[in-house]
Amino acid sequence: MTTKEYESYYVPSQSHWPIVGAIALFLIAVGAANYVSTLNSEESRGGYFLLAGICLVVYMLYGWFSNVINESMAGKYSHQMDNSFRQGMSWFIFSEVMFFAAFFGALFYARTLSVPWLGGAGNNEMTGAVLWPEFTAAWPLLKTPGGTETTQMGWYGLPLINTILLLTSSITAHFAHSALEKNNRKGIKIWLGLTILLGVTFLFFQVQEYAHGYSEEMKLYMTSGIYGSTFYLLTGFHGMHVTLGTIMLIVVFLRVLKGHFTSTNAFAFEAASWYWHFVDVVWVMLFVFVYIL
Repeated sequence: MTTKEYESYYVPSQSHWPIVGAIALFLIAVGAANYVSTLNSEESRGGYFLLAGICLVVYMLYGWFSNVINESMAGKYSHQMDNSFRQGMSWFIFSEVMFFAAFFGALFYARTLSVPWLGGAGNNEMTGAVLWPEFTAAWPLLKTPGGTETTQMGWYGLPLINTILLLTSSITAHFAHSALEKNNRKGIKIWLGLTILLGVTFLFFQVQEYAHGYSEEMKLYMTSGIYGSTFYLLTGFHGMHVTLGTIMLIVVFLRVLKGHFTSTNAFAFEAASWYWHFVDVVWVMLFVFVYIL
């Protein structure tokens, strides 16, 4: 008869970080909504709330990451705790999948249902003629009923470059993980550093793309009808996720420099890698459904 071994399960003390994160997200939501709705107003205060929320998120991430890292390095986590972390990260990524599914669903609804319906599809000729007589049922909608005109963002140029950058970063992240499994510390630093560089470059080019979209040449604003709002909603939220993923990779990189992680104890590295591959897949879908089709 074998004796079953039981592991101790570390239960951390109560933490204030969840409430700090909730307050930060509340400030971001309120600030972003106010900032967008009063974009051309001199009395807008939304930008200050948005900035305060972002700073508070950074503070929360720094403090919470520090606590978890210190607990892990102190040997307080067991195999059961590792399984809990894996399940938690898996559910977190699943929630993010549903998050983007909702926005892709909105895009699908607008393109395949609302636009054809306004154009007279489904025995609806009179409704389209009354609501919008000069409406052309074609995507993207480059002219609103109010007469606002915009320009479609092409898939070539910066979007194509960013696609190549993110796909390449997924490869370098895989090589970094492989180097970790082989305990190749130099390889980890090189490949992980390249992944971070590619992520930062992606964000830089996305800022350039937004600046081009808001130029007088394109006039692609968030107020440019359903096309402008869905474009910035999907690509903007993805950019936020790339930013978070880059922060996670930077934290992991700093830990690698300190000698953390082994081939058998590196869940934080794996979690950041999972998340990075997730944002890469989302971008490929964005590139196809937002830019090309």
